[in-house]
Parts: sequence; structure tokens; C-alpha cells
Amino acid sequence: MRTAICPGSFDPVTRGHLNIIERGAQRFDRVIVLVMVNPAKIPCFSAEERADFLCRVTAHIPNVQVDVSTGLLAEYARRVGAGTIIKGLRAVTDFEFEFQQALTNKKLNPELETMFVITDPEYMYLSSSMVRQVAGFGGDVTDFLPEEICEDVVKRLAEKAEQRSGVQ
Repeated sequence: MRTAICPGSFDPVTRGHLNIIERGAQRFDRVIVLVMVNPAKIPCFSAEERADFLCRVTAHIPNVQVDVSTGLLAEYARRVGAGTIIKGLRAVTDFEFEFQQALTNKKLNPELETMFVITDPEYMYLSSSMVRQVAGFGGDVTDFLPEEICEDVVKRLAEKAEQRSGVQ
């Protein structure tokens, strides 16, 4: 069985993320969408919430499962028997960081390959941070988020924006 991992912070998962996941699922027997916990970042949504969002938006893809990891991706891949990491690239600016990550993972796990997937043009501008910013100012993000989670994400981001404005 060919297993791939599609890792990310997914804070929150966007239509662009979902597009990469769906395309990866067409090419592998099993795709593990992995919520990575980065202790250097303070996410808007807990790892459990992000995993729940991913389960909801990938429910229609039978060969996708969702998991959470706080450790090294290369070690996780070894543990689950995955040979490929799927990473979406929006622009040349993404490549430098992702290339460095791919080389590091390859050094830590020589059996692990990274497959870069170019984002569909309609999602090239889309990022989780952009969604958080637009929603935080009350902007319409319905075109950016999968409909299964849109209401929950917008509600949470509006609450966070209200908390920030109440503090200032």
C-alpha cells in the first residue's frame, strides 16, 4: 500500500489545502492528513479542532485519514510506513522553505521523498493567515473555506476579533 502524508498546520484548512489533499488522494492508496503542532506558533484553533475540521472536509474521500503529531515528520512517516510527503506550493516564495524542509526530512529518513504539487491557480493567493485576517475584520471568507467548516471558523475568528478590540 502506497501511503503519503500531507502535513500542515491547517489553521484553518482552506479550499486550497483541500484541493491538494484531493489531488494527492487520487495518486496514493492512503493519505494521512497530518496536523503538525509547532510549539513556536500560537494557533487560533487547537490541534483537536483542526483535526475535526479536516475530518469533516475530507469525509467524502475514503482513502484519507486525519492525525495529529507533535514530533518530527520524518519519524512519524517511518512509524506509519509512509514513503512520500505531499506539499502544495503556491509561489516561488514557498519553494525555498519547503525545499529546506524536504532535504532535512530526507536526511532524517532516507526512504522519504517529498512530492511538490503546484496549487491550482484559483487558490494561489490563498493562505490560512489571509483567511484569519480577512475574517478577523469581518470580511467574507465563504469562497476561501470549505462549506462544512465555514460557519464555525467565521464564528471563532469573529469572537477572537471582539476579544482583541475589547482589550485595546
